Amino acid sequence: MLKEGRRVRLTVDLGLAGEVVPAGGPAAEAGTGAGFLALAAGVEGTVERMVEEDRPRSPEVSEYERLKSLLDDFGHQMPPASRGQLEERVAALEPAWTAYLERRLRTTVRVRFDNGFVLGDAPGDLFVPA
Repeated sequence: MLKEGRRVRLTVDLGLAGEVVPAGGPAAEAGTGAGFLALAAGVEGTVERMVEEDRPRSPEVSEYERLKSLLDDFGHQMPPASRGQLEERVAALEPAWTAYLERRLRTTVRVRFDNGFVLGDAPGDLFVPA
């Protein structure tokens, strides 16, 4: 499990290419510098920041949550016909709910490697606990 402050290890070789810009300084003119950095699998560092983005919610998912909560909280007090209709509506929305739960959360991390390099907004699945 990745957490801020925890040690991690890179699981794959990474090649990072792009424009070279001083950190915290003014942006360089376009095209003034380019670079390539390779990080080998196994390099270790510390998680400085972790962001978990929630799954996108469809209207069907929101409606399922609302109706399921209503059924769970008040279904026992409803007349049988009303409860039956509500159960049918919840059952009809259940596939959307199941699909929502099966979608993975997107986790990004900022890792400061032992060699001083910092990799930000990297997919969390590139790392394992060290």
